[in-house]
Order: sequence, then structure tokens, then C-alpha cells
Amino acid sequence: MARKHGKRGTVKRALIGAVSAVALGAGALATSLASPASAADWPTPSGQEGVSETRVVSGEFDGGMKRFYGEGDLGGGGQGEDQGALFELEDGATLKNVILGSPAADGVHCEGSCTLENVWWEDVGEDAATFRGGNGSRFTVTGGGARRAEDKVLQHNGGGTLTVSGFAVEDFGALYRSCGNCSSQYERHVVLSDVEVTAPGDRLAGINVNYGDTAEFNDITIIGDDDRDIEPCVKYEGNDSGDEPDEIGSGPDGTNCLYEESDITYQ
Repeated sequence: MARKHGKRGTVKRALIGAVSAVALGAGALATSLASPASAADWPTPSGQEGVSETRVVSGEFDGGMKRFYGEGDLGGGGQGEDQGALFELEDGATLKNVILGSPAADGVHCEGSCTLENVWWEDVGEDAATFRGGNGSRFTVTGGGARRAEDKVLQHNGGGTLTVSGFAVEDFGALYRSCGNCSSQYERHVVLSDVEVTAPGDRLAGINVNYGDTAEFNDITIIGDDDRDIEPCVKYEGNDSGDEPDEIGSGPDGTNCLYEESDITYQ
């Protein structure tokens, strides 16, 4: 199987609702969405549950801040491209108040438009979430966070627009990657807003300019990257042949990489 390409402000302490409420019960978190947590504010699970077969979600699933982890066929913990997901969201589904533990297999798959609300990955497996819907799909990631991702966090294989806000990421390869060599290619868009990034990391977004992709950045805080090693926006020449795509540039250009230096704060 062709490899999906990609390797590796003031911090607002309000978590989704309030992280301190997690230990008192998931109800206190409800659906109040705020800003990304600092590394010290990652949530404590209310319990845990093994997942040996992909759980299909239609409508809404509220995990009550329980930790879900892979076991059996989903318990390998490797980087294989053919792993199943812990959760598969049907078109229009919502997954909320969930912590994905280790092993996390291939995380979450969205088969159409979907919403991820207050979803946390403690140790990303292959990818944290993969978005597969076709043209016109709308994907929303609100709150939550991911860490320990050797490769990608958010993998965009379908079409449409992914909007990410109030998210925290640390120790990662790429926060977002528009698939560089999928057999079916689309025009893809990502909007990253109010995101806290903690080094080490490689890139925030990788996009394919030949397919008209765009990446927009607003209110990004990068912590611990004194040498500016994390690239905000990397441009590629994508293909549908399965070959590794060529990197052709980086940085704001007003066409594909949509941000100014003032949109990114370093701490």
C-alpha cells in the first residue's frame, strides 16, 4: 500500500469546560469548549475500556472522559498503514469527551463530515485522525489535543475543509497533512485557529499546491522552539501514483499558505 506522506498568545488554562472537573465526573465537562490546555493540563481519565473491534459511531457518542485503548487486533501499537481505527464516524457523526490511550491503532476515521469535540490522544499510533469524506465535506476538531506522534496527527485523505480550534499538540511529526500520494486526490483546505504547539515537532501543515490546497493560521502559539525548527506551512507537489511527493517550498505566500508572522507567537 502506498505510504501516506508526511513525517514527522499566552497559554489559556481553561480546558474544555474545566480539566479539573474531569476527576469529579464527565458531566462537569459537558460541551463547554474553550482554549487549548498547556502540557500540565492534560485530562485525567474517568475510567478505561479496551477496544478490540472498531466501534462505529452514527449520531453522537459521548465517552464521558473515559480512556479507550486498542487490544486484540487493534492492540499492536505499530505504524502500519493498514491498521483499523478505534472509532469510525459515519457521515455527520460526533465523537466527544474521549481519551485515546496506548495502543491507539489508527485512532479515529471520519467517513464523511464529522465533529471531534474534546478528544485527546495520549500516544498517537499511526495517525490520530483520518478524514475521508469527499468534496464538500466539513470536518471540525474543537478542543482536545495529541502528543507523541512519530508521523502525522491529522491526516486528510478526502476532500473538503478541516477546521481545528482550541487544540494542543506536542512531540509530533506533522500536525496536519493533505495526503501527498493517495490514489484519489482532492482540493483540501485546513484552518488552524487558537492552537498551542509544544516542541519537538516538524511541521504544522503540509499541503499540495498543485491541487489547490490551502492552510490558514490564526492565533498559533509555539512553545520551546527557540531555533524555529517547526515549519508552519510546507508545500508539496502531490500525485496519485503512490510516489513520494516533492517538497517545493514553505512559508506564507498569500495563495496556499495563508498567514502572516503576527499570526504565530513563540514562547
